[in-house]
Amino acid sequence: MLFSKAFIPTLREDPVEADAVSQKLLIRGGYIRKVASGIYEWLPLGLRVLKKVENIIREEMNAADGQEVWLPVVQPKELWQKTGRWAKYGKELLRFKDRKDAEFCLAPTAEEVMTDIVTSHLRSWRELPLMLYQFGTKFRDEIRPRFGIMRGREFYMWDAYSFHADDSDVDRYYEVMKAAYSKAFDRIGLTYRIVEAETGAIGGNFSHEFMVLADTGEDDLLFCNSCSYAANLERAECAPLEIANRKSQIANSPLSQDVHTPGAYSVDDVSKMLKIDKKQFVKTMFYWADNDQPVICLVRGDHALNEAKLKRVLGCEDLRLMDEKGYETLCGAPVGFCGPQDLIKRAKQSNPKARVIGDWMISGITDGVSGANRKDYHSVHLAFKRDFDAEGLFDLHTATTEDVCPRCKKSQLVAQKGIEVGHVFKLGTKYSKTMNTVYVDQNGKEHVCVMGTYGIGVSRIVAASCEQNHDEKGIIWPRGICPYEVEIVALDMHDERTSRVAHGLYQDFKSQGLEVILDDRDAHAGVKFNDADLIGAPVRVILGNRNLAKGQVEIKLRNQKTPKLVALDQAVVSVKLELANFAV
Repeated sequence: MLFSKAFIPTLREDPVEADAVSQKLLIRGGYIRKVASGIYEWLPLGLRVLKKVENIIREEMNAADGQEVWLPVVQPKELWQKTGRWAKYGKELLRFKDRKDAEFCLAPTAEEVMTDIVTSHLRSWRELPLMLYQFGTKFRDEIRPRFGIMRGREFYMWDAYSFHADDSDVDRYYEVMKAAYSKAFDRIGLTYRIVEAETGAIGGNFSHEFMVLADTGEDDLLFCNSCSYAANLERAECAPLEIANRKSQIANSPLSQDVHTPGAYSVDDVSKMLKIDKKQFVKTMFYWADNDQPVICLVRGDHALNEAKLKRVLGCEDLRLMDEKGYETLCGAPVGFCGPQDLIKRAKQSNPKARVIGDWMISGITDGVSGANRKDYHSVHLAFKRDFDAEGLFDLHTATTEDVCPRCKKSQLVAQKGIEVGHVFKLGTKYSKTMNTVYVDQNGKEHVCVMGTYGIGVSRIVAASCEQNHDEKGIIWPRGICPYEVEIVALDMHDERTSRVAHGLYQDFKSQGLEVILDDRDAHAGVKFNDADLIGAPVRVILGNRNLAKGQVEIKLRNQKTPKLVALDQAVVSVKLELANFAV
């Protein structure tokens, strides 16, 4: 491609609305353009990158026995009602009516449509396993779109759905897909981690996220340096607390007593007033589980209750915080002054269905602080099992870097920022049972299919790669997805020799199968160099009159500051060698 004929509208200044590095650089480099909040146009350069990512994914998924389909973006209400998600999905689901008042949505995902296809045509066990996938535009009406194409309302995604005869086969294929993801992301040139994750609105009982590591990432993940354990913050497990000499610690703890704490009801306020570390506090948190069961959770004062973990422990679908009236009815004290002393008995007297459970870290509290069950008073010197108890202890708090790895128990967890670019779910029968996706086995007996579902954010990968690979001047593309592998920067196209050499090299690179762009514009050297940095081709070949007079050209790698001189007749060989070894 000749730069003079290309549509590459680069910008000298950062866009005012940009709130992420990738958003800034992709707009400045002429890759994308904002149309509306969370909606972007993909310009020629951006589309080249996007399609390269898509093709790598397609090749690896075909190798994993996937078959490509093309599904509609507009989906009917009736399909979503079958699974109950029409009501549950929330305002992110963009719904509308056609001229006949029939209701539809713009698909944010395709479980219903894909399951309906298989339900209509699947007959025998001989047709399983089956994996169908698509590339397509998705729409989620994000309340606050941000970070450009990283979290937009419209995005381009690969999503796939597999159907299996039983759990063992979906478990087998789950590992096949994890390996296929890894192959694709390695080819794309991403540095990533595979982390355990929550299943979220899609459902299912097991999932992993593929996280691109980047300091600018919006997701928090925790991992262990002593073993392979890694999980996102929502899913990360915590190892049980192992306590030695508990009885002697309790015996040496003073008896509990109440202290006056007027106007102080939060852990922060009471901690400052009494000058006691928040780790010694017991928080009581009141919830309704599935609308009718009161649940009181005891967690350490410095910990946050993880509601996803609580849902798993309770086996409930819905969870909401109790209002002040419900709190005071169960507790018998004003908000902020409830304590765990005799809480099981008091709660069950108020509501026999009430449960009092605790995070297992509270078992280490032998000189604790909590509400005294009366206004403006807190109790001190509380000890677990002596002064308070729970019906059961579970992993309920959000993990921190103070927690020990739950697998090897050798090291404390390490925190890092990441960007989710892929997700694999073991769905079970959540959708197939609801939509009656069955097959007949060898004995003529019907069974419900077990499903897996898989997603990769194709457009998000483009942004994530920018976040991971850039400098202050622009993008540094990995070779696997760069729009052009080589950029020829001719500093004076008015010079006959420079023009002749530039066009000659351009044809030589093309004949070698390399993707090359020649900056043949009548522009100052500074403009050309700035644009080359923004565009981010792995290798740059610089043609200047002085070096050409010596039969030389400059070759500069995008990830290095210093160019090197090579003989003109060795330029093609040198560039091919540099590309073969290029790594960002």
